[in-house]
Amino acid sequence: MLYEAVVIGASIGGLQALSAIIPKLPKDFKLPVIVVQHRGRMRDEFIVRYLNGKSDICVTEACSRGVISPEFVYISPAGYHLLVENDKIFSLSVDPPVSYSIPSVDVLFETAAEVYQEKLVGVLLTGANSDGSGGLQKIKSYGGLAIVQDPKTTEASSMVESALKLVEVDHVVALDKMGEFLRSLPYA
Repeated sequence: MLYEAVVIGASIGGLQALSAIIPKLPKDFKLPVIVVQHRGRMRDEFIVRYLNGKSDICVTEACSRGVISPEFVYISPAGYHLLVENDKIFSLSVDPPVSYSIPSVDVLFETAAEVYQEKLVGVLLTGANSDGSGGLQKIKSYGGLAIVQDPKTTEASSMVESALKLVEVDHVVALDKMGEFLRSLPYA
């Protein structure tokens, strides 16, 4: 299978996990990487600036009507759900929280699964609730690749343990191996 996009979801411990993954991606990484990191509504773009300062690949905040392109890591803005539309652009929503979260991992994963289907890679990282499990299940139902961080390498294991109970994941990957694993994915 040749993949077209990667979606990543994280909560508690996510900044540390993303800091271990994103800097390992080359500047010319051929898959767009779309990230939902749970964070408060009032947070600024610190996560974008921080990851950009550590990485060769361009890290930017996703914006409504923004075109999804390779060679970018897109971070969901605080206070909005991030969705992928059929024409492979972003939209933002202020709908109520899902699994107590806005942005919600499930919202991103489910909308991306509908668009990219079997050509989507879903990665669920550290976190303290079940957000992302349903979305990862939807990715898997479309034939996409389902990956979770090894619970032994998480700061909070609830998100990945919830996914492991619900979804027959394809790979369980230690945090220090995740960047290398993503680099090895075949792409369209």
